[in-house]
Amino acid sequence: MYQGSIKELHQQLVNKERSAVEIAQEVLEHIETVEPKVKAFISVTEESALASAKKVDAKIAAGESIGMLEGIPLGIKDNMCTKGIKTTCASQILANFVPPYESTVTQKLKDAGVVVVGKTNLDEFAMGGSTENSSFKTTANPWDLTRVPGGSSGGSAAAVAAGECVVSLGSDTGGSIRQPASLCGVVGLKPTYGLVSRFGLVAFGSSLDQIGPFSRTVGDSAILLNAIAGHDQIDSTSLKVDIPDYTQYLQPELKKGVKVGIITETFGDGLDPEVAETVKKAIAQLESMGAEIKEISCPRFRYGVPAYYIIAPSEASANLARYDAVRYGMRQESDNLLEMYTNTRASGFGAEVKRRIMIGTYVLSAGYYDAYYLKAQKVRTLIKQDFDRAFEDVDVLVSPTAPTTAFKAGDKNADPLSMYLLDLMTIPANLAGLPGISIPCGFDGAGLPIGMQLIGNVLREDVLFHVAHAYEQATEWHKKQPQI
Repeated sequence: MYQGSIKELHQQLVNKERSAVEIAQEVLEHIETVEPKVKAFISVTEESALASAKKVDAKIAAGESIGMLEGIPLGIKDNMCTKGIKTTCASQILANFVPPYESTVTQKLKDAGVVVVGKTNLDEFAMGGSTENSSFKTTANPWDLTRVPGGSSGGSAAAVAAGECVVSLGSDTGGSIRQPASLCGVVGLKPTYGLVSRFGLVAFGSSLDQIGPFSRTVGDSAILLNAIAGHDQIDSTSLKVDIPDYTQYLQPELKKGVKVGIITETFGDGLDPEVAETVKKAIAQLESMGAEIKEISCPRFRYGVPAYYIIAPSEASANLARYDAVRYGMRQESDNLLEMYTNTRASGFGAEVKRRIMIGTYVLSAGYYDAYYLKAQKVRTLIKQDFDRAFEDVDVLVSPTAPTTAFKAGDKNADPLSMYLLDLMTIPANLAGLPGISIPCGFDGAGLPIGMQLIGNVLREDVLFHVAHAYEQATEWHKKQPQI
């Protein structure tokens, strides 16, 4: 079910063709119909959604003008704090946690008048690539319900693909927005690190995490980024920069002389032949639109996965130490304090979270810090230098988003390493703090979506939007919808 773009819905509201309550009710009814199959939401917030929609209708009835996002149904990944609404991170340890405060991003969107329809499913604490690590449910891919939607923001991607909301928010630590966007055939943007506040985002890897939008079109992504980007004085990693109106870069045709670099290392071993062929066709399309195509080598790109799986678990082991059964969250009662800690953490965390905590604690321990963590941070610097050199020659870099299309649920559960390799193309942008976007560019023989990733230089979301939108206008992929 196509709900319409933000612009289309805004126009309908302004022209009084539909009311915000009607739009919200349609979406909530659709969620009720498809949710038993898709399982994209951990909680659906029907009451507060209809209350928000009524406020928008009251403004329209009073003759007041409304903003672009007022009355637009939105899903929020369940690792962003929402005051008075459960925030579980898909973990037993936070199964009944209701935050006393609102994250900066969700507050901005509520102030902008969006209608929050629910909190979406994810891999527990955003650790995973398939949304199979959720403590509550496994989300299905709307294009084939036997397959995964990707992860960790699988619920947010599936909800948009299935028409259960118009746009949604995800978080991306190593590819958790772009990879599920690719697998679900939607647009997913990871902004520059620090462009969007992380205050109220439950921390996984603090130097890597970034919140970003899922949408059906590049235009909707730009509108949502307009609303959530900007400096936040209560987030010490937030960038103090001017935020342009990103929609001004959405021109239907590509500017002459835009230089696009193909990252040669992303077309090597492990890439599905159909994915390779489809992305190459998309690159040829960009060339036919006037882009200058150039082969670019980022030789340290392949060290991204090993470096990431030292840095991210290290940060996770430190961040997740706060779940100690004392201050909030689940508690296993016990006779002594140490037993209470260990019993709570043993029963509250899932297998993947425990694996990453143990890896992180190990590499940060005395005697291993220099050998692993310090070395990984040096590799991170080298990867950033490769990108710096690349952007001296080109405006934007291109690669497949994921090495394969969506796989069957359960296929990779016994092999965590093969699951980690799904983030091969996306991790380097996180390590370097760069913006990246995944846009639909075709389908494989089984009818599963394939995404093309564009990576920009620091704070060059304008270039990403320009190239991605021009490509989208020249193709029809974004108009295709799954039949559930």
